[in-house]
Amino acid sequence: MATEIGFSFSDSTAGYVIDRRGNRVTLRTLDGSTVTLHLAETTHAQRLRNLGQSYDDVSGDLYAQLTPGRFVFSYGPVYPDPDGLRFQVSQLVLVNDESGEWPFERPGWWTEQLREIATFYRRSQFGAGPVDFGDYRTVISGSGGKTAHLVQETDTISRMVYGMASAYMLTGDEDALEVAEAGSRYLHDHMRYVDPDEGVVYWYHGIEVSDGREHQLFASEFGDDYRAIPAYEQIYALVGLTQTYRLTGSPELLGDIESTVALFDKFFRDRRLGGYYSHIDPVTLSPYHESLGPNRARKNWNSVGDHAPAYLFNLFLATGEERYRKMLEHTFDMIVTHMPEESSPFVQERFHADWSPDREWGWQQDRAVVGHNLKIAWNLMRMQGTLPKREYLALADQLGTAMPEVGRDAQRGGWYDMVQRISAGGRHDFVWHDRKTWWQQEQAILAYLILAGSLEREDFLRHARESSAFYNSFFLDHDEGGVFFTVLAQGLPYLVGNERLKGSHAMAMYHKAELCFLAEVYTQLLVHHEPLDLYFRPGPGASYPGNLLRVAPDVFPAGHVVLDRVTIDGAPYHDFDAETMAIKLPASAEPLRVKARVRPVKG
Repeated sequence: MATEIGFSFSDSTAGYVIDRRGNRVTLRTLDGSTVTLHLAETTHAQRLRNLGQSYDDVSGDLYAQLTPGRFVFSYGPVYPDPDGLRFQVSQLVLVNDESGEWPFERPGWWTEQLREIATFYRRSQFGAGPVDFGDYRTVISGSGGKTAHLVQETDTISRMVYGMASAYMLTGDEDALEVAEAGSRYLHDHMRYVDPDEGVVYWYHGIEVSDGREHQLFASEFGDDYRAIPAYEQIYALVGLTQTYRLTGSPELLGDIESTVALFDKFFRDRRLGGYYSHIDPVTLSPYHESLGPNRARKNWNSVGDHAPAYLFNLFLATGEERYRKMLEHTFDMIVTHMPEESSPFVQERFHADWSPDREWGWQQDRAVVGHNLKIAWNLMRMQGTLPKREYLALADQLGTAMPEVGRDAQRGGWYDMVQRISAGGRHDFVWHDRKTWWQQEQAILAYLILAGSLEREDFLRHARESSAFYNSFFLDHDEGGVFFTVLAQGLPYLVGNERLKGSHAMAMYHKAELCFLAEVYTQLLVHHEPLDLYFRPGPGASYPGNLLRVAPDVFPAGHVVLDRVTIDGAPYHDFDAETMAIKLPASAEPLRVKARVRPVKG
């Protein structure tokens, strides 16, 4: 028997206009269902806008705008009615235009969004003055102001550095490069510990700055990892350094990166059964020490898989070294071997040392993080570009096909946070709530863009567009700047606790910058087959293997994308290999301004 609702509430609906008759608009939702919307005299509507763009009201011309094929988000009261629920429209966002063009697929949409985000974080941390990371703060309020929290976390600095380096690579903005280089130097000078006996570098969790004095926090202060060295903190310490190294070729940065990779190899890697342990003891550097408690002798998605997107793909792109391709191969072999399970469409994320599933750990238990499944699909397709294996393609396709039914909101759009891995009564129940976080939307957008561009499947392209539409409609903060951490299922910002912040242990600049950078790359090169300009600034002592500046923005199958033209300091330059997208750098006593245009072969 159907449950009757005896009260009104407000809700959102996403879908494609089928037709409009008077004030009644019929939509086809994301799963193919139909919903009738009722326009009111007070309904107001706007076109989708990017960060930095003005409000574009179309309320006065609304009826003419609601033509078949338009994708819209509706929000308003929902009333119980004898014929079913009646959806009244208070607000409408019109996403694609009359011709069916999606605005976020226009060249430069994501680049401009990244420029705005970089401006927000630059202003929040340093104002209009000089870049001084001694005044950096991890915690930033929703309006961009600093708080009294004095701890500088290594990972959040590195994530900001990544965002600024990515902004430079897409825009050539010298201010963004200045921030990236200053942050990289600060990490090198203040946040690392060198162990010359072992030949490794460790990164502090952070430092506490008070009265001009620094107190190093060697082990993690975060609750899940307290007093341990978690693999993911060491992994994300490299995210900004590696992206900056791609731009500048700094031998100092390369040394830090290589010494941290040595740390993973010596102390986190399981040489017998494969993969990487999630935590090691800060004194003995053992993953088996009793002090680790529930993290003793454990492996998880982050410790095994996060190497790839955080730094390893970019390190391979920058150096072309086979050892990093082999490390990537090992990572993805572990994923396809151990993480899929027939009992669930979601992967298994946590394991004991012997790779038996750990379904009792902390908050995860036997629960799925939707975004991790999407992240795996995305990165498997990247790996498929450099080392094709049928197992990689099969799991990426499997996850990409399964996730919309079990992890997406088909009524309102967007992707959920956590659900039960095992279905009950035909559905995967929410763990705590039905809210949606910014980083999980990123994983969906990138996963479906690369799946669509690589496999040329219309359903994957549709998922990419619908995911981009939700993110751009609801996560961009047009009042204060930046991106919201979380929205309610309906798309309204959730501004409670840490989720009201624009900077925290969980949120810096990385995911939103990574989304902008790679969404621009995938949309132009893979989906629309258009060229893309990239910027680099190698220094006079640049340490690239073979003195080759490798400019591929991401990993693509051989022959898919080529280097079309190069200028150095504004003058045409011809000593490059189009297929490998590598530039032989000339001798110079000054940093070089390199502009590289890459283009798809198809198009």
